[in-house]
Amino acid sequence: MIWIRGTFWLSALYDVLIGLAFIVLGDSLFERFEVTPPNHPGYYEFPALLLLIFGVLFARIAMDPLGNRSLMLYGVALKASYCGVILYHHVTDGVPGLWIPFAYIDLGFLVLFLAAYVASGTMGREKHGEGAWS
Repeated sequence: MIWIRGTFWLSALYDVLIGLAFIVLGDSLFERFEVTPPNHPGYYEFPALLLLIFGVLFARIAMDPLGNRSLMLYGVALKASYCGVILYHHVTDGVPGLWIPFAYIDLGFLVLFLAAYVASGTMGREKHGEGAWS
């Protein structure tokens, strides 16, 4: 259970920090990494706010993984969406290098979230007196 809590606390911190970085630093990050910014800050501010929201969601999961097990699938969907889109474009038509490390980190979180979902299902059955093979 400790590794599940740690995974979701780490992801909460990671997503909140990235979200805050894009809200606070915005255009300067694009300039620093030589990425053409969108034509309006709202195009990166909205996803940054979504990261803050997901950070709160991951913190809630970390506080009670078994009670919030169903929320893990939203994290799986977020991580699969981001790394899927970025890695697809990375191998097909290219994507600015700024986005690639985030995709590989999210791929790692995706694997951990799926493992946590499976493991927490087994733990939940055992907690309620059912065997792992029920």
